[in-house]
Amino acid sequence: MTDQHDDRHENDNDTGRVRAAGPEDTAAVKAVTDAAYHPYIERIGVVPQPMEADHAADVAAGRVFVTGEPVVGLVVVEAHADHLFLDSIAVHPSAHGTGVGRRLLHFVDARARELGLGEIRLYTNAMMWENQKIYPRYGYEVVARRVDGPYDRVHYRKLLSRAAPS
Repeated sequence: MTDQHDDRHENDNDTGRVRAAGPEDTAAVKAVTDAAYHPYIERIGVVPQPMEADHAADVAAGRVFVTGEPVVGLVVVEAHADHLFLDSIAVHPSAHGTGVGRRLLHFVDARARELGLGEIRLYTNAMMWENQKIYPRYGYEVVARRVDGPYDRVHYRKLLSRAAPS
């Protein structure tokens, strides 16, 4: 599940650091996730899965990376044998349009390459239509649409070149 991140005013010179979340970040991870996904509850008719995640367990497992002081954005990723799964991306509404989403998506690309993985996969709720405009701009292609319980999901993948980014 992924969240909208508005990049209308992103700055290519944005150099904010993305770092692994520590236990001290767990409350901020929950707060940013809740703020980012809360607007979708009414639209999709259920609580988005990232709001129900075990944030402490994800942080302890090294799956969460954050940016900002205080934290304004985060990604939750999981490495598999053949791809990196982008489980969640969340940008606090106060940081929309500041380049946080772009920075996080570029970090995910770099993380996949660092792990020797040539593909990134993600899915987003079909009712989060903003994402369906954003992800193709970052090289993601739709590969499927499936209903999983109460969630109607659009699945994406991004194939990465093996060369390191310039």
